[in-house]
Amino acid sequence: MTEQMKTYYEKRGQVLVKNLKSRHFDAYYCPDAASALAKALELIPEGASVGWGGALSAQQIGLIDAVKAGNYAAIDRDAAKTPEERTQALKRCLTADVFLSGANALSLDGQMVNIDGTGNRVAAIVYGPETVLVIAGMNKVCDTLDDAMTRARTVAAPMNKQRFPFKTPCEVTGACADCKSEDCICNQILITRNCRPAGRIKFILVGEELGF
Repeated sequence: MTEQMKTYYEKRGQVLVKNLKSRHFDAYYCPDAASALAKALELIPEGASVGWGGALSAQQIGLIDAVKAGNYAAIDRDAAKTPEERTQALKRCLTADVFLSGANALSLDGQMVNIDGTGNRVAAIVYGPETVLVIAGMNKVCDTLDDAMTRARTVAAPMNKQRFPFKTPCEVTGACADCKSEDCICNQILITRNCRPAGRIKFILVGEELGF
């Protein structure tokens, strides 16, 4: 990454931190993955139960591995041996002490957009876990909420869909067709515009490109 890009991300990051705080979120800017990991671990109390849902950005900074290896009660849906166990893990995440998430898009004025197929991730963001910790690369930041919605629908969702074997138009073409497929992963669209109670949702903005 060029020095100019680093400076650009940092300046936009500071604007976004200010705007997120004005909406009662906690927010921090970290220039790289290593500092983001250190900040995240600082915010997660030892012994806490920690779950996550599709948190690729958290995985990329090493947070998922650190939680599994550390003094935490990790709720790992991918360790389930049966579909029933996986479903139970997803439900346990809804009452975790800390829930880790990414963001499909953020607007510079401090709003977050997320799209889900099943809805477990957006459900946890809305209500349940005591703390929601969002790890987001600065590549997710858009100028406006409309731009953030467009990014989530036309960039994040089609890219994310390539991870799954289900058949949808975007898996074939790479472009959103606003489909009604049985396998559609865009069934729940959540805009999080304020935080209540204040500070429950915490953002760590990372000056790198993370996730989709």
